[in-house]
Amino acid sequence: MSYLRFEKAVMTNLEESLRRELLRTNRSGAYSCSTLADCNTRKYHGLLVVPVPEIDDDNHVLLSSLDVTVIQHGAEFNLGLHKYQGNNFSPNGHKYIREFDCDKVPTTLYRVGGVLLKKEVVFQHYEDRILIRYTLVDAHSATTLRFRPFLAFRSVRQFTHENSTASREYYPIDNGIKTCMYAGYPDLYMQFSKKNEFVFHPDWYRGVEYPKEQERGYASNEDLYVPGYFEMPIKKGESIVFSASTSSIRTGGLKKLFDEEVEERSPRDNFFHCLVNAAHQFHKHEKNDDRYLLSGYPWFKSRARDTFVSLPGLTLAIDEQDYFELVMKTAEKGLREFMEENPLTVKIYEIEQPDVPLWAVWAIQQYAKHVGNARCIEMYGKLLQDIVKYIIDGRHPNLRLDDNGLLYTNGRDKAVTWMNSTANGRPVVPRTGYIVEFNALWYNAIKFCAALAQETGDTDFASDLERRAELCKESFVKTFLNEYGYLLDYVDGYMMDWSVRPNMIFAVAFDYSPLNQEQKKGVLDVCTRELLTPKGLRSLSPKSGGYNPMYVGPQTQRDYAYHQGTAWPWLGGFYMEACLKLYKRTRLRFIERQMVGYEDEMNYHALGTISELFDGNPPFHGRGGMSFAMNVAEILRTLKLLEKYTYQK
Repeated sequence: MSYLRFEKAVMTNLEESLRRELLRTNRSGAYSCSTLADCNTRKYHGLLVVPVPEIDDDNHVLLSSLDVTVIQHGAEFNLGLHKYQGNNFSPNGHKYIREFDCDKVPTTLYRVGGVLLKKEVVFQHYEDRILIRYTLVDAHSATTLRFRPFLAFRSVRQFTHENSTASREYYPIDNGIKTCMYAGYPDLYMQFSKKNEFVFHPDWYRGVEYPKEQERGYASNEDLYVPGYFEMPIKKGESIVFSASTSSIRTGGLKKLFDEEVEERSPRDNFFHCLVNAAHQFHKHEKNDDRYLLSGYPWFKSRARDTFVSLPGLTLAIDEQDYFELVMKTAEKGLREFMEENPLTVKIYEIEQPDVPLWAVWAIQQYAKHVGNARCIEMYGKLLQDIVKYIIDGRHPNLRLDDNGLLYTNGRDKAVTWMNSTANGRPVVPRTGYIVEFNALWYNAIKFCAALAQETGDTDFASDLERRAELCKESFVKTFLNEYGYLLDYVDGYMMDWSVRPNMIFAVAFDYSPLNQEQKKGVLDVCTRELLTPKGLRSLSPKSGGYNPMYVGPQTQRDYAYHQGTAWPWLGGFYMEACLKLYKRTRLRFIERQMVGYEDEMNYHALGTISELFDGNPPFHGRGGMSFAMNVAEILRTLKLLEKYTYQK
């Protein structure tokens, strides 16, 4: 039986099918996304969503959807589905769905009377082209298909509405048309593998509504432009391929291209393969050969912290060392440009955040464990040394190394950690001063770099780092460890945050920790009792003031909940690593049970991937972005660690 398969009962129940989303990407920044029933519920949904760098840095929805109508004996059966204002759904094409399967490529089977129509979808790798194959599996009489494209030509952050500016012009091309609604946009090429008739019948479909935007407190409706429709006969057993792209294609090769793209797809037939597929969706390959990791979908770009946290899990954990090196090559260029105060030439955001170089060291440390210290020194030895000296010399604009060996950061007025939500221009969680994970990262970094320096014979540098590490260790315990056995979240003079937060788990999980075994166990116990959920660690304990576990409502309400009790799977990855380091094989079964909570997500929300965050209280609903790189990465890294400890003698 297929791993990602849904029967008619699920597909025709809109409460079930509309909350499940399907994401396809092309590894060049473009994507295609909708719900299982092909009804768009977000403004970010669309059949062809592409970057348009000539306009801005956002993605843009060109082709919102494509309705197909089956025509027999003059009777029309529209298989499309749209939600309109007033909770009206039309034309209710979901009632014809028999089953949906997503193991290889997304495949929907429709039955209309004696007609059995199969639809398969792929997004061509590295091209802004969506391909859809329609196969008439069965029919007892002459059958015609009619295709009606819904166009948007807008940013994913905006809506389009009926207007007189939109161009109605179109130009016939090989088995299709090209059109462009607004100046500055690329042409949209819509073509078929078979000769067809295009009927120009322009109209606006008004009041299309997106319930996910309603839930988030945003405007939620728009008008979509339909230039007309394509029509062609189809015989039993025949397949027709539709292509929508920003470039034309020779239509005689569409069927072959579709087969080739399907052949390249690896099946999503189990938990691990789903995660590998999700990991590849974060890849972004620029035309200048720069390689990036997107932080998530549908609204995230490439962010520096997310890149370094995600990199080991998305590459090394699935034995893709080459992509680690490609991404690190681009990221190193950005890091050096920042450290040398030169203009950035890479498209990595938030590289100025003070913990970014510290996470870069951690990512390289994972690389060293994968390939050995010798290779690591060859590839990144100079970079590691430059990062550590950069911090020691006090050249980072918001990272100061104090005489007590700890790093100090100003986060009062601007969010500087991963807990970065703001309200009214101010951080919701103003973490400032000595921040617990910054200093855990620093201790781990200087110990790791000292070990490498010792290997290369740079004993003076190694000795200096060891001396700094001893000072940092002593001050860390004195500053952060409290009488209740857990770590303060941050300390700034006489101000200290006693909230029980997950950031202390890093001091237990890292290879080099300033804590002794008993102290580590105490921290882990508190995390287990107060923060652990089936979806990762809560961002705040229910016993701490301000606990707000439900990430729902309008923007401001969600901003205040974002890091005040919601659960994050990527934090759970470090928690499970800490468990394994402290308790070894005795915790294997416990961690395997924890992984069940993530495997359940493969069939909910966005299929085969992990949401950005989860409510901190049962039933732990997935929220935010439909797919989040750090979460996928840490689950993959945990699976790798489980394998290591399972077979460890």
